[in-house]
This record gives sequence, structure tokens and C-alpha cells, in this order.
Amino acid sequence: MGCISPQTIRIMLTINRLLLPFFVLLALTSYAARGEDDVAGEAYPSAVEECGIQPAEGTDTLSEADNCLPWPQCLQTDLDSLVNCSGFLKSSQLGMMVYDLTADSVLYAIGERQTLRPASTMKVLTAVTALDRLGAAYLYKTRLCYTGSVTDSTRTLGGHLYIIGGMDPRLGSDDLRSFAMSVKALGVDTVRGNVYADRSMKDADLLGEGWCWDDDNPVLSPLVYSRKDNMLQRFVKALTEVGVVFDGELLDKTCPSGAVELCVRTHTIEQILHRMMKESDNLYAESMFYHIGLTQGKPSTARKAKAVMESLLTKMGLAGRPHRFADGSGLSLYNYVSAEIEVAFLRYAYNNTDIYANLLPTMPIASVDGTLEKRMQKTVAAGNVRAKTGTLTGISSLAGYCTASNGHDLCFAIINQGVMSGNVAKTFQNNVCALMCH
Repeated sequence: MGCISPQTIRIMLTINRLLLPFFVLLALTSYAARGEDDVAGEAYPSAVEECGIQPAEGTDTLSEADNCLPWPQCLQTDLDSLVNCSGFLKSSQLGMMVYDLTADSVLYAIGERQTLRPASTMKVLTAVTALDRLGAAYLYKTRLCYTGSVTDSTRTLGGHLYIIGGMDPRLGSDDLRSFAMSVKALGVDTVRGNVYADRSMKDADLLGEGWCWDDDNPVLSPLVYSRKDNMLQRFVKALTEVGVVFDGELLDKTCPSGAVELCVRTHTIEQILHRMMKESDNLYAESMFYHIGLTQGKPSTARKAKAVMESLLTKMGLAGRPHRFADGSGLSLYNYVSAEIEVAFLRYAYNNTDIYANLLPTMPIASVDGTLEKRMQKTVAAGNVRAKTGTLTGISSLAGYCTASNGHDLCFAIINQGVMSGNVAKTFQNNVCALMCH
């Protein structure tokens, strides 16, 4: 069957838009009763149907009018219809951009330069900056050193032990046991000196700028262990468990230059990135943020980390765009970015092979894992979209990559701000993704 006339297309689209508010009202009433899920969302019926657009499931179910439109006009028309029929956008803000990476052009944009709170999609900016500045071979290091000497007759260490913190959120019991065993391997069964915490890696701030006091905030300590600032106590316990008696004090002091290194425990940047992105772990993101700052010299500070991110934004040609970086995780209410800026970071990663090869595997996959495990199920976006989610009170965001039906690689950023129901915003995002993948 041939294409219908342009006049008929306009009539069909007009009728479609007249019916949209009715369908949206029904949809929003249903979603409002569901409550809000701040972690992974849930599987929703396709709102492309609710908005008068044909289902996103399957392969060839769009209307004849859409079949007559060339790609990307077809996608642009459907996204326009989805945006126009989403009634919740009348009382909230939307910043969205879809970019065709293969064709190197903007496919769709609305409110793309509005400065909005990114929530955890801020982690995309942190991850890209870290891979750009630190590199994929970067290691997180926590070191154990000692001063003094061992008295052979009494098997006693008369000097001191120093744990030099590297703000490694993956440091665990195996690492502390390795530290303890390295002390025992000296021929020591008693430590008369002190155990010192060397916190010189970063400043003394334990909370981020603009964090809410009632959030479950991570502790920003260079000697973090099990998400707490208690590494020295746990190390002494590890010493006891391997038969070493500790008879000193637990204090803070920078390790002297002449100290002897006993043991180094490391984790890769890939290990940090994986949990940071897949599970949206805020501690892991803040750790990476301060390691970015460390490239500007010790002690690392949020100001130094932000300066590195600013320099990368300048490199992208967007230095003049309104924005504010406050932390690495997106917890801060002082973060303000635009969909355009998030897309710029995604484009930069895509165009740098080493960064993209290490970033993409860490992104949650729709209907498969991470914070997208329960979203976009039974749609063409399942298994296709790889994106970072973001959720704060009144904020829902999504930024990442997908492949369109014509084989083009796309990246996108969607920030919904001022939303009363996170589920409604997530449904909107799910269906944007379904349309991009169709």
C-alpha cells in the first residue's frame, strides 16, 4: 500500500492530539496510586499506547503516517506526541536531548539548556572525568608502613604502624587481614608503638556540600571501612586475630618519609566504577570524585575535583553554559546541569575509545541489571538501553546510550524536575527509550 497524502497525515495527527489528554488523564490517575520507587522502578504498560501512539513492543506496529516519514522525522514526530500528551509536564520541568552519535547531530531537544538537578546521573559526569583524567589502569591504594625496629629476643616492634588511607570503598576484611599478616611476618607478636591513621589524601570534610542532613549520606573519610570511619579499630582487631598483641594508642598522624612499606592493597578503577554505576553507590562515586581531585595535588578537595570537571567541560566547548558542579554522586542539592551538558559528556566518552570501552559495561542495562533491572520490560528497549538512573525527592533522571532500529548509536539525557510521582516520570522516560529503540 502506498503512502497516504500529507493532508491526511495532518488530519490524523490532529485527531491524535485531541484524544491525547483523555488517555493521559486515565494513565496519570492509575500511576498516582502506585507510589514511588526510588531504586529501580517497575515494569509499566507502554505509555506510547496511552498517548495515542502505537505500542513500542514488536517491530512494525507504528501507524501508516509514521511509515511515510523518513527517519529521523518519524522519531521526532512520535517524541513530540509523547511530550505533548504527558500532562504531568504542565506542572513540572523537562530537560531532554537525544543525539545521533553515528550521524553526529541532534535528533531531538526540549528544554535542553535548562539548569536542573541531575540526581545520580551526575555519576556519568564523574565517571567520564575519572576515566579521562585517571585512565582505565588507575589503582586505588591503601598502604601499611612502619617505623622503628623489631627486637628479636622479645619479638616486639618498638616503632609505630601507619595506615595511609586511599579512600578505597572496596577495602574489606581480607585487606586488613593481609595488613595484619604482614606485621606478623616481621617476626612480631607485640606492637609497643601506636597505630596512626594517615589522612593526608584529602581534606577533613566528612560530608559533601549541599547534602541533606536526613539523607543516608556516606562518610567521606580516606580510611573508610565498611562505609564507616573505623579502619584503625578494625585493623587492631585483625592484629589480635592473627596473634599480635597491640599495646599502644590509635591516633592520627602523617606517615614520615623514612617509614618502611609493609603492605599495599589495591583495587582497580573498573571495580569502583561497576558498583558506582550499576548500583548507584554514592560512596563509590564520592571516592572517585576525590581521586579526580587528587590529580591536582594533596590534599584532595571538592574544589580541586570540580576544577578538573570544569576543564573537561571547557575542552568540550561548553564552558559558558550555565551549570554548577557540587559533588560526584548527585546527592547535593547544589548540583545544576542541563541535558545538553550530560549529552556532551556522553558524546565525549563515545568519541574516545578507551573511555567508552570502560564506561559502557558499567551502565545499567534495561530489564537486565542494576537500577534498570525492572524497567522497560517487554519493550524493544529491553536489553538495548544502557543508562544511569537518578532519583531525588522531586527529581527523576536518566542518561545513557541505545541503538536505534536503523543501527545508529544514540545517546540521550532526560531530567524531570518538580515531579510529584517518580513513577510517572520513569514511565515517561521508559517510553522515550522505547521510541528511540523502535
